[in-house]
Amino acid sequence: QVQLVESGGGLVQAGDSLRLSCAAAGRTYDRDAMAWFRQAPGKEREFVAGITWSGGITRYANSVKGRFTISRDNAKNMSYLVMNSLKPDDTAVYYCARRRASLVAAQEQDYDYWGQGTQVTVSS
Repeated sequence: QVQLVESGGGLVQAGDSLRLSCAAAGRTYDRDAMAWFRQAPGKEREFVAGITWSGGITRYANSVKGRFTISRDNAKNMSYLVMNSLKPDDTAVYYCARRRASLVAAQEQDYDYWGQGTQVTVSS
């Protein structure tokens, strides 16, 4: 089993930045891809960004491309999501996810482990 714990959420104003962190513990394996998803009130959970084990390939939702950056530090079993130029539409619970495969996937059913989520609220 793998445990994922997110941190770094909070209440910010439009235009501000935040950095989310995800700590992984347990039976982690090499080549696991990681991703961030989010779920806004009344909406389905959606893919935000993903990254391969090496960090050489990243993938972003169109809505965050150019504003968000995903990265990871495998030595520390951490992944990060830097969010710049935040908008009220970015308000959601953000989840860290990990899958037992090397490729990034955009569907939540493709991920094996999930964190409990961290709230991000962007005021206008």
